[in-house]
Amino acid sequence: MADAAVREAAISEPAPAPRASTADWIAVAAGALGALMATLDISITNSALPQIQGEIGATGTEGTWISTGYLMSEIVMIPLAAWLTRVFGLRNFLLTNSALFIGFSMMCGWSHTLPVMIAGRIGQGFTGGAMIPTGQTIIRTRLPLSQLPVGMTVFGLIVLLGPLLGPVVGGWLAENISWTWCFFINLPVCLALITLLVVGLAPDRPHWEAFFKADWLGIAGLAAGLSSLTVVLEEGQRERWFESGMIVALTWVSLAGMALIALSQVTAKKPILRLSLMRNPRYASVIVIVFAVGAGLYGISYLLPQFLSLVAGYNAQQSGSIMLLSGLPAFLMMPILPRVLGKMDFRVLVVSGLLLFTLSCMLDISLTAQSVGHDFVWSQLVRGTAQVLAMMPLNQASMAAVAREEFGDAAGLYNMARNLGGSVGLAIIGTLIDRRQTFHTAMLRESISANSLIGQERVASGASYWLSQTGDMAYSQLRSLGQIAAQIQQQSMVITYSETFWVLGIALAACVPLALLLKKPQPGAKVSSAGH
Repeated sequence: MADAAVREAAISEPAPAPRASTADWIAVAAGALGALMATLDISITNSALPQIQGEIGATGTEGTWISTGYLMSEIVMIPLAAWLTRVFGLRNFLLTNSALFIGFSMMCGWSHTLPVMIAGRIGQGFTGGAMIPTGQTIIRTRLPLSQLPVGMTVFGLIVLLGPLLGPVVGGWLAENISWTWCFFINLPVCLALITLLVVGLAPDRPHWEAFFKADWLGIAGLAAGLSSLTVVLEEGQRERWFESGMIVALTWVSLAGMALIALSQVTAKKPILRLSLMRNPRYASVIVIVFAVGAGLYGISYLLPQFLSLVAGYNAQQSGSIMLLSGLPAFLMMPILPRVLGKMDFRVLVVSGLLLFTLSCMLDISLTAQSVGHDFVWSQLVRGTAQVLAMMPLNQASMAAVAREEFGDAAGLYNMARNLGGSVGLAIIGTLIDRRQTFHTAMLRESISANSLIGQERVASGASYWLSQTGDMAYSQLRSLGQIAAQIQQQSMVITYSETFWVLGIALAACVPLALLLKKPQPGAKVSSAGH
């Protein structure tokens, strides 16, 4: 009887929750380090761009291709990563990419001409782009559900902080050592990554049949369509959009690529881009939200440094210190965030994040020409909290909405949507700033006409000052008029940036209803598949 009671008690006791092994955590660390390297290199050259351009003899317009080349190839690689992982095996694929990333980084650091630099950056983007979705897949597949919030929190923080740290690290290296170290710094990081991959991931065998049976129509469409679209979005405003023959041609190439992708959805047994996942409303809502949040994240990372540079007169290092404020809430919330993610409803967290993100934008709509860094402290802290609350649950919700065998494709589509949202957001913001600044400049000039008493008083006051300095009346009047023109330009810029923050806030608030469709993974529950 006693033995039977013991057996019944043992049967009735719940089995202990599975725990990740040391090798699992090493693999997670490798995935996180790879994602950090890839996201950091997106923006690490931004602050060092003047020095790089001077060294390789590139103009300001040509220098933008140093960033565009990376983004163009990265966004193509992200959705290809799941297929290439199946072909080569995860360990082989990541080790090869890490080694190639070292080579392309060295190529960039040693380059003395623009074509070599752009080729190296394209190679960096292609090999680095594989690190982001594979890192997310490693965390999702190697950690049990009970420890998943910890892993996804670490991954989410890296994706958020990488673009913020990039300009600061790049600016410091360029100012204190050399711009070449923006690329050479990848050598020790990649060597550490390779070590972690060798220890944490088991050897695997290639599956060449997946290579020969691939959706080559979709791959061609993806390569042509996404790369062309990225260039159009990145360079469109600088090239005056469809006034440029290059932009028109690339737009047609992009449309042709999209048509090939659409055709592959119905002709391929296993399309390279699993758009069928979007039939699942829970997953589709995550993609739409992350697209909008991506536009907000990249938009703010562009708007704020531009304002601090052009209006407040900050250098790259000073602007970077203000940008880093948004990373402070992430570090402070790190100890409690996994518990919050494990217990609270994702919908509550994402809605809170979107509303706080909207609030942070609204805090910046009353800018003046006297606004400086400390005027952005509260908006940056609120924005940092919003990013954590919105992005962390979205990482998990994207995986919770699909079946386990779809994790790789879902991660690729998720990260592609975030980056594409950033490119679209930057294109819209660039156009909005250009058009609205022209409009406000014209309106202000009309209000300060030659018959305006205030205008006449300001010209006379300025002219009298310069006359006392130079003794030349004609020159003094020209200087006074030039000062007024500069003030008009500055005021129109301030008004435009305030309006842009308002537009960003409204766009993020519009995503709140979509958050109600999100799904939180339940212990032991089977995830839904888009194909069901």
